[in-house]
Amino acid sequence: MALEEVWNVVRSIPLGRVASYGAIGRALRPPLSGRIVGRFMARCPGDVPWWRVVAQTGELPVGKRDPRLEMEQREILAGEGVPMTQGVVAPEAFWEP
Repeated sequence: MALEEVWNVVRSIPLGRVASYGAIGRALRPPLSGRIVGRFMARCPGDVPWWRVVAQTGELPVGKRDPRLEMEQREILAGEGVPMTQGVVAPEAFWEP
């Protein structure tokens, strides 16, 4: 099932790293668009580290849905040591599945 495959890729993102929606989609067979991955992530179960998924630009698009989630994501990422500059995840934090 595509949903579970997406969530398994997200579960594999190492602590202190992030992946983009598009990178997760490209890791699947067949590949999915980043937009579809985003829709799946909106429904992920509690054991999926959703906060490690960001836009390819390093921005946190979850804030469009709920500003509180963006704050929570920012705090969790900071706690995991993910480097950010002016609210954007630094390129060196990105991981390719």
